[in-house]
Amino acid sequence: MSAPEAGGADAAGSTLVEELAEVPPLSTSLRRGLVASTVAAVRHDRGLTPFDLPAVRLAARGLAADAVRLTAYEHLVGATASDDLPAGFVHVLAFPVMTALMVRPEFPLPLLGMVHLANTVTQRRPVRLDEALDVEVHAERLAAHHRGVSVDLVAEVSVADEPVWRGVSTYLAKGYALAGESAERVERPDWRAPTPTGAWRLPADLGRRYAAVSGDHNPIHTSTLAAKAFGFPRTIAHGMYTAARALAEIGEPDAFTWRAEFFAPVVLPGTASVRIAKEGNGGLLDAWGKRHHLHVSVTAP
Repeated sequence: MSAPEAGGADAAGSTLVEELAEVPPLSTSLRRGLVASTVAAVRHDRGLTPFDLPAVRLAARGLAADAVRLTAYEHLVGATASDDLPAGFVHVLAFPVMTALMVRPEFPLPLLGMVHLANTVTQRRPVRLDEALDVEVHAERLAAHHRGVSVDLVAEVSVADEPVWRGVSTYLAKGYALAGESAERVERPDWRAPTPTGAWRLPADLGRRYAAVSGDHNPIHTSTLAAKAFGFPRTIAHGMYTAARALAEIGEPDAFTWRAEFFAPVVLPGTASVRIAKEGNGGLLDAWGKRHHLHVSVTAP
């Protein structure tokens, strides 16, 4: 697997690989992240350099998908029942390894409060339910953002040394600054809500239901009290739920690259208008709210 392109390398330019005997449960990582995030908030030390990412790749070998969990995931996001794993479900399997890296003491950004900006995934072939997956995760590209500092978390998945899936999750830590760098606000292209082709009606308990199949019990998705602490009126839908649902509606070919960009969260319960435009084996799906605020845009060319 390739080395990180920027950040995450030691002084000699190499990268350390740490094998995990077992993957920490997401609940354990979230608790650690809560403590570390609280300490970071008290310290008010928000200055970083481009070289502050941990010089380690975390590796987990032989991960297996559970058939019952897969079926529940497919049902919840509207994916076709199959022994081929949806691309979003591979992310679910890799996410605990990614989170384990983000809660290490040397990771420079707090886990809680991070804003999920985008995901880009390349799937080289279908990943089967009965295949054992090897996952390696690293962080790269600390970058200035007009609201703080962004970082890419990269997960690479292989089967018997064959690379099959690579995902880049981009997050934003608001209020942080990168030494010697700044970023102007990037104006989004003018977007106007098109004529919808459908609607998503998302129930109040969707965050808890997606947490049950993904393991991601981030409290902003499951607790109104916690969501309000982060400035939301109620719980919000997981970004990866909206991406997975969009992919289910667009359709997933055997090999493809898809990108999801997250603009504004969906407050639960809520309704999002949807426009899907099919192009060949792929397509584009936009979902937006009542005031024409774009929630998510997913492309799978």
